[in-house]
Amino acid sequence: MASQYKTIHPVKYLRDYLVQDIRPDGRQFLRFRPVSVNVGALTQADSSAIFKIGSTTVVCGIKAELAAPRPDAPNSGYFIPNVELSPLCSLKFRPGPPSDQAQVASKMVDDILRNSAALDLTELCICSDKLVWVLYCDLICIDYDGSVTDACVGALMAALKTLTLPEVQFNPETAAVVVNKINRKTFSLKSLPVSTTFAIYDDHLLIADPTDEEETLSKGKLCFVMDREVLCGLYKPGGISIPQDLLFKGLSRSKKRAELIRKLIEAATTPSERSQHIH
Repeated sequence: MASQYKTIHPVKYLRDYLVQDIRPDGRQFLRFRPVSVNVGALTQADSSAIFKIGSTTVVCGIKAELAAPRPDAPNSGYFIPNVELSPLCSLKFRPGPPSDQAQVASKMVDDILRNSAALDLTELCICSDKLVWVLYCDLICIDYDGSVTDACVGALMAALKTLTLPEVQFNPETAAVVVNKINRKTFSLKSLPVSTTFAIYDDHLLIADPTDEEETLSKGKLCFVMDREVLCGLYKPGGISIPQDLLFKGLSRSKKRAELIRKLIEAATTPSERSQHIH
């Protein structure tokens, strides 16, 4: 009966829980789901990571390739993030070209990476105006249950944290390239941004780490991107207004959450540990 009621009246089903100050999965409004991260799972990628938030699972694989630099940045490499939301992860997605939601997620991840200045792209330059590294960052969601941006950013940061690049010798006169895949150098991150998503209800209720159902039925979403104590991104899809007290509440919770996620990624990317989780 409960499942039928949920299917027929999804909004009322959720509201019946919210008026009791609890969510359908038993969490309090500002409680997050367990998080886990595992790195180095994909042997064919230059670096990889699997990041889970509750049921939401994103696999990130990074492949580095040599290419000519972009005309507007001759002494810098570049990165291309791509988020894939296939029918495998949710029935709401269909086979074929990337959905609007997948394209929006890819653009958001790209913006977060640029605005946080996590990468020094000049480190990807082999020879100015001639040869640079390009990082293809594929983010594949294999289980979609809300907060997918948070999982994508977490997986990408964990993968970048373990990225190593082969040594390259380049002769500008002959354009000869020699790649030494045995000798590799670590690619350093300048910052480690963490994304935290909230769902908004009725202009006064904030729900942390929403599930897919909670996101779908909410009035809007709010996403904070923190680098330690610094707010390096605030994303609010849609045109709804947000009371100041909700903004400060979300910011406060995001700072604490970001510190936990950062420690989790740091622990998982040390040589002695390959996976970590928090509750």
